[in-house]
Amino acid sequence: METTVQLFKALADETRLRIISLLLTEGELCVCDIIGSLKLPQSTISRHLSYLKKTGWVEDRKCGLWVHYSLKAHDSALLLELREVVQRHITVLPAPAADRKQLEGFGRDHDCS
Repeated sequence: METTVQLFKALADETRLRIISLLLTEGELCVCDIIGSLKLPQSTISRHLSYLKKTGWVEDRKCGLWVHYSLKAHDSALLLELREVVQRHITVLPAPAADRKQLEGFGRDHDCS
């Protein structure tokens, strides 16, 4: 039951919802991309990414100086259903749409696929 509670708690914060929404629509992103898109301090973004990682929503990968985050691949039916709900209902709201628009204008030149 604790895992389920943690999954829902992760969705109870606007910043974390915005991060999840970005990762749903954009795929893997560098921390600096998320910072540039949400226009929040690095410490705030890092704290929320750490929480999302701890609760099983995201995973990271180091690439040189960069850390890239993506939604974690899961076989949990609940997590998959929650992702679908977020994608249908949250990604279409004004704040996530503005975040994606902001990301378009942000120079992403640190790709290391």
